[in-house]
Amino acid sequence: MRIDRVKIDRFSLLASLTDGDILESTQCAAEPLYPIPVIHPNPYNLKISQLRALVTVADCGNFSKAALALELSQSTVSHAIATLEEELGAPLLARGRHGAIPTIVGQQVIDQARQVLSLLEDIVQGAKAARGLQGGQVRIAAFRSVATHILPAVIAEFRRCFPDITVAITELDDLVEQSLLDGQVDIGFTNLPAGEKFETLEILTDDYLVLMPPDSTWEGMQLTWKQLATYPLIIPTSGNCGTRIRNFLKPAEVPINIAYEVREDSTMLGMTLQGLGATILPRLAVEPLLTGIKVGRLPVPLVRVIGAAMLADALHPPAVFAFWDLLKGLNQANLKPAA
Repeated sequence: MRIDRVKIDRFSLLASLTDGDILESTQCAAEPLYPIPVIHPNPYNLKISQLRALVTVADCGNFSKAALALELSQSTVSHAIATLEEELGAPLLARGRHGAIPTIVGQQVIDQARQVLSLLEDIVQGAKAARGLQGGQVRIAAFRSVATHILPAVIAEFRRCFPDITVAITELDDLVEQSLLDGQVDIGFTNLPAGEKFETLEILTDDYLVLMPPDSTWEGMQLTWKQLATYPLIIPTSGNCGTRIRNFLKPAEVPINIAYEVREDSTMLGMTLQGLGATILPRLAVEPLLTGIKVGRLPVPLVRVIGAAMLADALHPPAVFAFWDLLKGLNQANLKPAA
């Protein structure tokens, strides 16, 4: 049978061939009315983010709620689903005014995607268990300003990643390094540089401020030595902070009147608020600032470098290394003092 050049669909073409007729390509060209693309999905092109987006849309019922749940833009979620449908060659969701409803194929893919995501979670939990991160404790020592303004954000992030590990905090003024040497704590927040026996990480740089009584007219200014000398000074009694401030004042151009030596930062600030003098403290130690106290800058900048330390050659448990690794990923931008 000879077939002229006519448009035939693929079913008619198959029927003619099964009758034993020979279709001579030089005399016939079959042009399907509805070309059907041949899809060969590659499973290795599928992305976990696409499967997660699909499952979340199915759970939420629409793209906007899914985007909020995933903390992504709606366009990002839509693109992930569209790319997945293109790769699989089948519509997975029926979009409409009432949301997104899984198609028959889509429901099958969603069920299998849930299994994949569950297996991924099992992999993570298995790895944590193997590293001993399903329990344990991290013992931390820090001075008050770090314990107040820095540690809460760090611990919150750590507990989010490792909810089964407990964190114990000890507030110390000047014995952080000794507590590490004595084995009383695992990680200490201290002033850098630290001793040679410690591995350290720089956390942030904290500048010292001049805190003046409410009647001061030098707010926001960089004071001269002569202006600073007009105030009776209130400084820390001892410790690293007190020693640093005393050494800083030694080369002053004029004699500085150290009128009071006080242990607690809060007491120093209260005395300043009452007009008994001015004080010099790190910024981290005075936040949030008491209403009425005026802030100025020192004649010469003074800073302290705050870091984390742990014994370099000690055999630490996995939980301690997990906390240390978290600290490595942090920087000054996401360690802003808590309000």
